[in-house]
Amino acid sequence: MAIDIGISAQDRKSIADGLSHLLADTYILYLKTHNFHWNVTGPAFRTLHLMFEEQYNELALAVDSIAERIRALGFPAPGAYSIYARLSSIKEEEGVPASDDMIKQLVEGQEAVTRTARGLFPLLDKVSDEPTADLLTQRMQAHEKTAWMLRSLLEGK
Repeated sequence: MAIDIGISAQDRKSIADGLSHLLADTYILYLKTHNFHWNVTGPAFRTLHLMFEEQYNELALAVDSIAERIRALGFPAPGAYSIYARLSSIKEEEGVPASDDMIKQLVEGQEAVTRTARGLFPLLDKVSDEPTADLLTQRMQAHEKTAWMLRSLLEGK
């Protein structure tokens, strides 16, 4: 059955493509955060271990919301690491950096996801896609707050 939500197929495709980039960024950040949760060491181990766990759990819920919005627009959500690696603006971490470097990388990742989300707004505004704009606003709020909390751990260092 055809989709008739007041947004053309071409614009829905453009939005879905942008959301696919957001999904890739979010998933790579999820994976990086989970990796750091497993591998963090040092005097702040417990604090960071628990903080990273909260963050990767939040990101796991986010990827589902983003993928479901792509589906609601009528397109398949990407679901392969190779696609995520190609679409994401966030680089994977294959090693185990020191805890301060983990924090810095996660701040950079949170900010990258925010930029990806923000970049979709001109199109969303043009076609009045308020549901996607609402999703992105919520995501940006979460990522900006998380980046702030992570940055605060580096104060004075």
